[in-house]
Amino acid sequence: MEMDSFERPDDARFIADIDLRFRDLDAMGHVNNAVYFTYFEEGRKKIFHHIMQSNSIGDFPFIIAHAECDYLRPAGLSDPLSIMMWVSEMGVKSFTLAYQLVHRENPSVIFARGLTVQVSYDYEKSRTMPIPGELRANLEKYMPAGASTR
Repeated sequence: MEMDSFERPDDARFIADIDLRFRDLDAMGHVNNAVYFTYFEEGRKKIFHHIMQSNSIGDFPFIIAHAECDYLRPAGLSDPLSIMMWVSEMGVKSFTLAYQLVHRENPSVIFARGLTVQVSYDYEKSRTMPIPGELRANLEKYMPAGASTR
């Protein structure tokens, strides 16, 4: 992971609350490592609902090509969580979302950070495609100044 992706922008981020469930915990009382990817997925669902005003899976023309997570500190049942997201990079056919899972009341407490690379995909033709113009314009709203575009 490139550290520049985690210089959390104040001007171009999306924030969503995450509901921690008892079943998210492991035997040690911490959020299980695999659940962090579910939190990233919930954040993606919320940002794309916000961007595209849709809950239809057909309105999300991309596939996940890569996902990674750095676990920084354990989160427990009593920790109120929020996920902060932004577009850290955008190319012709792909874009990278950066995530920070933070304490809702004290966002300087970071539990995990991660990245996912989304590739724009035409499901009817079963092939990649350029990011549609409207989606690109909406994603650019969540890119900090100086973020990489290709």
